Amino acid sequence: MWYAQNSARRTHQLAGDAGVLLWAALWAAVAVAAYRLACLLALPRALQERRAPLPLVGGRFDTALRRVADAVDAMDPVTVRTAVAVGAVALFVVPVGLVLVVWLPRRLRWIRQAGAARDLAASDDGRDLLALRSLLRPLDEVAATASEIPDATPGSLAWGWRHGDPEILEALAGAELERLGLEIAPREDGPVVPRGGRLAGFFEPVDLIGPAGPADERAPDRRPIG
Repeated sequence: MWYAQNSARRTHQLAGDAGVLLWAALWAAVAVAAYRLACLLALPRALQERRAPLPLVGGRFDTALRRVADAVDAMDPVTVRTAVAVGAVALFVVPVGLVLVVWLPRRLRWIRQAGAARDLAASDDGRDLLALRSLLRPLDEVAATASEIPDATPGSLAWGWRHGDPEILEALAGAELERLGLEIAPREDGPVVPRGGRLAGFFEPVDLIGPAGPADERAPDRRPIG
């Protein structure tokens, strides 16, 4: 799962991903332009053959560039080309890498948490775990969840989870799914599994039929015959 099911959360994620892509494309264009300009400085003969001023720059800046090109002419061409390439790569990697360091871990963490929450929401035991996770949220978030349930308080949510209240468990699990931008999937009809164990609800105490005792034996008929 790459994006949330909630439309607002999904729009926010799409905008963030698009912003990162645009940021990378912008710095890629800047790095290419800087590399081409540096190559002009590294090849002073080509710059000197161009008598007209460079486009998009003023006269003073054009004169300064030509002076730098004359100074570079005395350097080793291989060293100059290597330095130009390294500088252009660094101009792209540094700003894009800083954004990725902040954005990528958060994005991957949401993908991992959303996938796990979706799997847990498919079972009763998993929803109980989601409800517990919701209770471990900061107190203001727990209070916000309690405010959506009539006559509920943060303390009553903890009591309801501890005693397996179905309404409380569903509300807490739904709050955790909503925090991740996921929709609450309806559960399939089936036997209700008690919190004490998966098979505990299928066995009920049954009175066993034991051997007949003296009280169960038929009393002899003592009426006179004839």
